[in-house]
Amino acid sequence: MEPSELVVQMKGITKIYPNGIAANRSVDFSVRAGEIHALIGENGAGKSTLMKILFGLELPTEGEILVNGEPATFASPLDAISKGIGMVHQHFMLVPSLTVAENIVLGMAPRKSGLFIDYKEAVRLTMENAEKYNLHVEPDARVADITTGMKQKVEILKALVRGARVLILDEPTAVLTTQETVGLFKELKALREQGFTIIFISHKLNEIKELTDRITIMRGGKSVGVFDTDSISEQEISRHMVGRDVILTVEKDEATPGEVVLQVDDLHYVNEWGKRALDGVTFSVRSGEIVGIAGVEGNGQRELVDILFGLRLPEKGDARVGGKSLIGQPQARIRNLGVSYVPEDRMTFGIAETGSIEENVISDRFHHRRFNRGPLFRMKELHKESDQLILDYAVLCKARSQEVGMLSGGNIQKVVVAREFSSDPILIIADQPTRGIDVGATELIRKRLVDLSRAGAAVLLVSADLNEVMELSDSLIVFYEGKIAGCFDDGLWDDVMMGEYMLGIKRQSDEEIGRASYA
Repeated sequence: MEPSELVVQMKGITKIYPNGIAANRSVDFSVRAGEIHALIGENGAGKSTLMKILFGLELPTEGEILVNGEPATFASPLDAISKGIGMVHQHFMLVPSLTVAENIVLGMAPRKSGLFIDYKEAVRLTMENAEKYNLHVEPDARVADITTGMKQKVEILKALVRGARVLILDEPTAVLTTQETVGLFKELKALREQGFTIIFISHKLNEIKELTDRITIMRGGKSVGVFDTDSISEQEISRHMVGRDVILTVEKDEATPGEVVLQVDDLHYVNEWGKRALDGVTFSVRSGEIVGIAGVEGNGQRELVDILFGLRLPEKGDARVGGKSLIGQPQARIRNLGVSYVPEDRMTFGIAETGSIEENVISDRFHHRRFNRGPLFRMKELHKESDQLILDYAVLCKARSQEVGMLSGGNIQKVVVAREFSSDPILIIADQPTRGIDVGATELIRKRLVDLSRAGAAVLLVSADLNEVMELSDSLIVFYEGKIAGCFDDGLWDDVMMGEYMLGIKRQSDEEIGRASYA
């Protein structure tokens, strides 16, 4: 490829943090105009740092960046945007209380007489660009009320309106249904035809194979190769990412469910936006089975999990484990009932970021007599326990004393699941357990969930990854607008069918839902 074809060139990029951790080591990365280029690697491989450098969120220790052949320095995202580089983050950066049009023009809003925002002009600008880029949105809709797929379009439009010709998309399909993903891919391919360049960060290898032209694979802070997408298999991609073969499908024996462990009855909840987030939700989870909850995010899953682990109080209804109510109970009591919880937001609810790996991995069992003698801890036993968990869950670290917040996202998640899975739970609530982590960590976590369920634990799996929830679950519940739209326990589901229930196109009768809920 001639250098003149390259719209972005990153040469010899090295990033060493003050604590001595090298996130990037002499990385070369380039993309050309009019291509969709995948950037993949395990968590901790350095891809996020590389993109933060390209978008001006981090400064490189060494190396240079060229845009259209000209040297460029990005000290902030404004510098990147001025050079035509935009980024759509995995967690949307939208203001929920504002309309779509107001979000599109945020920071560059047209004004009347230099004082007041010209809302009509904001709407006109939004509609003009939506038509131009085939990203149809509703300018007057409040962002809090639109679908996840629509929010994705708004984020992309925001970048395009600001002049982006290179779009960095970080896990863009993580929260989309199959139908929404199909729509997004059409729109991205149309942008490619118009000459835009898209850097596509994803862990979904099937999507990478379907959408992208070329792939850069990173491992250990370095690039291990650039490949034409058509010339490499999913298994080969995985092998390059983790340095070994990875099992890409979930292997599990047939479930043999026992007694009901979790019983949820008629839960109702109105959220902070006045929306009825849960509307009469009833279901059960038995020992020895994995019950999955599928649904577009924002349809009640978050509120359900928070209620089950004592973070919110419902308006009405009950949830019981072993016949004892979880409602309004402190989390210590919920844990004492045998409930483990893998939270969606691992940084806020899963770890104490400045604590050590050891402190985090055994934080739920300091009070056990095995680890303390009156006011004194039995440090030898604590070290032995934490070292074993670090080994069992393949946490990549220098030492148990290392600050957990300095680990990669995938290794932080391993610390969380090591703690939660090793506490002999009778019920595991796993909320987005593999979101944003690499195939190696995903393989480990999924296998452990299956093993624990087959050993007798009840598992409630909440995941926006439709493939994950379909592959892992023995029974499936679909949420739509705070209600159960369908219950399935026959394994005869596919992504198209699930998408129809997730989008509200189909709904089972109350009789069918009730029968499956108490199966």
